[in-house]
Amino acid sequence: MIVSNLMFVASLALLCAAMLALGCKYLPRERWQVLAAVPTQRQNDGQWQGVNFTYYGFLTANAYVMALLMLVILLQSIQVALSSLLMLAFTLLGVCVPASRIVAAIVEGKAHTFTVGGAVFVGIISAPLLIIIGNMVAGANSLPPIPTLAALGIAYAMGEGLGRLACISFGCCYGKPIHQCGTVGRLLFSHFNFVFYGKTKKISYASGLMGQPVVPIQALTAMLYVSAALVGTLLFLSANYRSAFLLTALVTQGWSIYSETLRADYRGDQAFSVYQWMGVIGMLYVILVSVLLSSTISVLPQITSGVRALWNPTIILSVQGVWLLLFWYTGKSSVTGSRLSFYVHHSRI
Repeated sequence: MIVSNLMFVASLALLCAAMLALGCKYLPRERWQVLAAVPTQRQNDGQWQGVNFTYYGFLTANAYVMALLMLVILLQSIQVALSSLLMLAFTLLGVCVPASRIVAAIVEGKAHTFTVGGAVFVGIISAPLLIIIGNMVAGANSLPPIPTLAALGIAYAMGEGLGRLACISFGCCYGKPIHQCGTVGRLLFSHFNFVFYGKTKKISYASGLMGQPVVPIQALTAMLYVSAALVGTLLFLSANYRSAFLLTALVTQGWSIYSETLRADYRGDQAFSVYQWMGVIGMLYVILVSVLLSSTISVLPQITSGVRALWNPTIILSVQGVWLLLFWYTGKSSVTGSRLSFYVHHSRI
């Protein structure tokens, strides 16, 4: 069983490392922002007005699906009822996905942007409550509180880590210019930095930092969160559920507080931002929940059972549906547009 656990985590680590390495290398380039442009309305000059679908949406949908798969694998490894875990997952998605836009509108005053930090805060507060309420009516299919929260913490850390690739593509959630860092920062990031290109990248039109080396905050976040998810997975598969929950929750929320000091994008007018206060409250709430809720469960994790659970029509169709909905919701750009023209290759007729 130990060998199976290590093989699973090692395979996952190699997959994530490849994705992050390729993403950090290519996604800051202008080419990797718009995935497709769809013509919607013909203009008087013969061109078409287009709607852009972005790699941000593509990569965000991938990250959400990865998080959902991790949740399924971990909870199925301890024989949690599939109906209960899917109900929890879809309810959380239904709460957190709209919250990513609503919180941004409240805090930043922007109706056409998303905030992962705000969505996570809403998820942290609501998840224990949803588990408790669900268990009141679930009967035999109730969810073990701390193991379920541990699986959610791991899934979030993995999804958020890989989701930072979307931020690199769109040029959002960006770091401060290297020349604004202190001596240590300039030394650390003189060679490891991001340089974004493209006038439609957020870093360009919001802060005018196109072509300037900036702190690779998205990459740092991705590497830290994915590492926390991998270590958390090992703890979970060793039945150390409370440790897995605390590790993933405190690392991600603690970093969200500190990383604000390395960012240059607008995060509100306060010196200590609303998002940082959310992180502080989230950490205190996580510690309180870990003390109050039970981690008792009679079944030891079996990773092979969790992986086999993916070959289920319900899971396959659910994952496909979630991906399509999230790609449409987050990938259809409302802040960029396009003008398209079409022609015939007469030499090929």
